[in-house]
Amino acid sequence: MPLDAEAKALEAPGEHADELRLWLRMLTCTNLIEAEIRTRLRDTFGVTLPRFDLMAQLDRAPEGMTLSDVSRRMMVSNGNVTGLVERLVESGHLERRTAAHDRRAQVIRLTDLGRAEFRAMAAAHEAWIAEMFEGLSRDEVDVLMRLLAKTKSSAHAALPGESRP
Repeated sequence: MPLDAEAKALEAPGEHADELRLWLRMLTCTNLIEAEIRTRLRDTFGVTLPRFDLMAQLDRAPEGMTLSDVSRRMMVSNGNVTGLVERLVESGHLERRTAAHDRRAQVIRLTDLGRAEFRAMAAAHEAWIAEMFEGLSRDEVDVLMRLLAKTKSSAHAALPGESRP
């Protein structure tokens, strides 16, 4: 089994700063969880993670969203969203209409079928995440949430144009 980036950094800890090792640990955890979620979505529902993510965005906006809004929220290009939308329209999960405020823009939203199927996937997804974190106590989850909020703030402050806390 190939070593992940965290394991490689642990082989020679003196060569790596604590912050780098922390980043690699966070990345490893994220990659492990995401890979498992991708597998479970595919095997259980025959859906990809990007399709699930698109449907999740639309579930939060019952009136629909423009493709630009969706791509901003998902942090992907309009081109990536367009392909996902086409496939979900074809399968009956999404409907598309011209935006009232801008005839050039398309508004997409979940159909009743799409909403029902997404909610089944979302319930399973939530259970899978809970399963993956069941080794942590409530207090440990709370501590991690506080520390990750602080980490997020620190990362934002380090971005060009951002002010430090």
